[in-house]
Amino acid sequence: MRLRHLFSPVRLGTMEVRNRLVMPPMSVNFGVDEQGFVTERHIAYLAARARAGTGLIVVGGGAVHPDGLDLPRMPPVWDDRYIPGLRALAQAVQGFGARIGLQLLHGGRQAYHDRRVAPSPLPALAVVKGVPRELGLEEIRDLVACHAEAARRAKEAGFDLVEIHAAHGYLISEFLAPNANRRSDAYGGSFENRIRFLLEIVAAIKARCGRDFPVGVRFNGEDYVPGGWRLEEALRLAPRLEEAGADWLHVSAGVYGSMPVTIPSMYEPCGLFVHLAEAVKKTVRIPVIAVGRIKDPLFAERILAEGRADLVAMGRAHLVDPELARKAKEGRLEEIRPCIGCCRGCIESVLALQEATCVMNPELGREYLLERASPRAASPKKILVAGAGPAGLACARVLALRGHQVIVAEGRDHPGGALREASRPPGRQELWELVEFLLAELRGLGVEIRLGSPVDEALIRGIAPDEVVAATGANPRIPEIPGLFDSGLALATVLEVLRGEVVPGGRVAVLGSDQAGMVTADFLAATGREVAVLGEGRFAPELAPNDRTSLRRRLAEAGVRLYRNAVIRGFPPEGILFDHDGGSGLLEGFRDLVIAQGFRPERGLTGLLNRLGVRYHLLGDAKEPRTLLEITAEADELGRAL
Repeated sequence: MRLRHLFSPVRLGTMEVRNRLVMPPMSVNFGVDEQGFVTERHIAYLAARARAGTGLIVVGGGAVHPDGLDLPRMPPVWDDRYIPGLRALAQAVQGFGARIGLQLLHGGRQAYHDRRVAPSPLPALAVVKGVPRELGLEEIRDLVACHAEAARRAKEAGFDLVEIHAAHGYLISEFLAPNANRRSDAYGGSFENRIRFLLEIVAAIKARCGRDFPVGVRFNGEDYVPGGWRLEEALRLAPRLEEAGADWLHVSAGVYGSMPVTIPSMYEPCGLFVHLAEAVKKTVRIPVIAVGRIKDPLFAERILAEGRADLVAMGRAHLVDPELARKAKEGRLEEIRPCIGCCRGCIESVLALQEATCVMNPELGREYLLERASPRAASPKKILVAGAGPAGLACARVLALRGHQVIVAEGRDHPGGALREASRPPGRQELWELVEFLLAELRGLGVEIRLGSPVDEALIRGIAPDEVVAATGANPRIPEIPGLFDSGLALATVLEVLRGEVVPGGRVAVLGSDQAGMVTADFLAATGREVAVLGEGRFAPELAPNDRTSLRRRLAEAGVRLYRNAVIRGFPPEGILFDHDGGSGLLEGFRDLVIAQGFRPERGLTGLLNRLGVRYHLLGDAKEPRTLLEITAEADELGRAL
């Protein structure tokens, strides 16, 4: 299908952009050294997306002031000494025909350090702890100038544009929002006063860089928190920004602690913020960018065709697949790696002050290393991959790309491993897209996949592999609880429940609070059952905070009872007796117990391989049950090492 609207040119102020596909600013917490200078790594990361044909790339989080540094590894623009590195970055991206912009950011009360400042001494709603210092009037004027000087440096570095970050609860957004701005001077109180700081920044940049230098503004259509910035105010602000000289508006939503969250997980619908951009577009003549879990180019095309926005920002989709633009333009939509909305590598890692990575794309941030490495194996081998779960399929793909002859054997009659069950609870269906992508890739690479083929001695001797990758998965752990098997309870594992092999009654206790237990509780509650979770510690610690927040909301709305540090004490006729952090409890009338006590590696194949003298490598859950992020990274590394 030809994406006529998505790949048509558009003007932002005096500048033409080759298409309407935007890689928006994203903090990845890599790409600058300890002094803040842009590195080869950052250049290769963005150049890969430009090379594929993306129209506009905006560098995430250019800090305009040392106190506004949001994350430790974001590019500073508060001093002229950073201009040469920024210039190298701009030239690399522009060399492939893309336009490059720099986001101007001050972290405000959401910055990750102890020098936080804000319009008022009020703590952030979530994630960041501590009370910020209130800015004085002279400091506010200085910060207006800081934004203008940062824009001047971006222009001198050769950037095509700057975009002011006035969204997501950072400093400018805090001035806009009534619940964050309690000032009684010219910068607080009324709508006119709260928008003053932003309008002064736009005017200062235009005065410093010239009216022809393109300047856009990213702001929230909704904060989605009580007392926050609302759509009706956004609709009043948009024409004022246009009048002040803004060349486009980029409409997002949410702050730390909002619901939905700013960067929504797989539980939230795709395009959930597009209606905000659509509403703003009706109030202005300048272009409007839509954003918010837009992962499918066909969906992006529809947004544009329906006139809901003028450009479409696809953030995490660009992290997942640097070739997004090329594949979309050439109609190879089935080859695009999908973002599954897990938020693990891109969000959780960054908020933990680690480098961004990706479940679907372990190459993220390593582009500069992989460009130097030979993609082909020096000595191609015949390799048997035992297991068609995510680890085995991911490793098989990399092995085949490197020129090895690969055969995948799976004892069951279907691929996917435990993801088949993991994708069945409500809101988890996108996990299966990982399997679908890998299967399509393997078909294209000519990899043979044998389903219903247990890896036994006959199969191994018939294939005669040089090496074996043992990705045989894991099995549920069964707890040792006195009296459990004599309790009369109907017992089942999470896998048996999710497969439909066991159908519990109306009142169900889930023993365990890991990810599997929590999503199974949601699965059961969605069918109207009364559910209680007897948890060990944290609830679903394997999930990213964005994902976990949405799941916890679902469980609360369904009335699922959660007990922390629960220990079963007995099984009286009336139910299940247990202790927990809040004391003791009795689940009266609960006759079904679903076990979610983790998994143990399945390594039965190793004895046979040792006896036959075949070299092998344990992979994924067969090595040690871990998260999908860790497993896909390990599969990629092993595939490149063999």
